[in-house]
Amino acid sequence: MDEEKVQFHSIDEYIASFPADVQERLQAVRAVIKAAAPEAEEKISYQMPTFALKGNLVHFAAHKKHIGFYPLPSGLEAFKDELALYEQGKGSVQFPFDKPLPLELIRKIVQARLTENLKKAEKKGRR
Repeated sequence: MDEEKVQFHSIDEYIASFPADVQERLQAVRAVIKAAAPEAEEKISYQMPTFALKGNLVHFAAHKKHIGFYPLPSGLEAFKDELALYEQGKGSVQFPFDKPLPLELIRKIVQARLTENLKKAEKKGRR
């Protein structure tokens, strides 16, 4: 039988499930996102920490060797030159544990995603 997967209900609960060194990195990412988008709602989506305002802004998650950051493809495209140092997927980037977190870059990506979501919401409101 398959083991039941842990279901997280809060970002605090998610972060607490990791070793102290990983918790520090996750808390640093969380703090930068909160500072860049203070009105965004914290939630768990796809069993990952998520920040949302007028739709999902970004997700992040701890993996075996990296922090995964998920700003959607648009968030990656806008910063493709700065993100070229990191492994990427369609809507994700990997920040390896053996390198410092690019917190300033994360802040800029979150702010760009926030602007994008607010513009989309404004356009919808005009219809």
